[in-house]
Amino acid sequence: MPVSVRYIVADVDAAIPFYTAQLGFTVEMHPAPGFAMLARGELRMLLNRPGAGGAGQSMPGGEAPAPGGWNRIQLEVEDIEATVAQLRAAGARFRNEIVTGNGGKQILVEDPSGNPIELFEPAPR
Repeated sequence: MPVSVRYIVADVDAAIPFYTAQLGFTVEMHPAPGFAMLARGELRMLLNRPGAGGAGQSMPGGEAPAPGGWNRIQLEVEDIEATVAQLRAAGARFRNEIVTGNGGKQILVEDPSGNPIELFEPAPR
């Protein structure tokens, strides 16, 4: 069963190439400038621009959706060093350097709107 995650992004058209060219997602639909659905395996990434209707609408109290924060998706990669090098060469922003723990290695990369994505390489078993 697919799992969907929704990210608020400042510019859907700027986010699409980041997720497709850099992280291996495909575009499932992009019916309007304020929304796109991407997929990577069983993960569906729903991208919404603030104010674009649907999930981008302000709450009744006036609070508006905004990108950023610390909640994130985790994408497993085979070679974190190579993935980081590819992303750096493409101009990606990182919140930290690679951290090694008992379970493996991880790093936080930001999409063009500042939403974090955790890249994770599991430790050898």
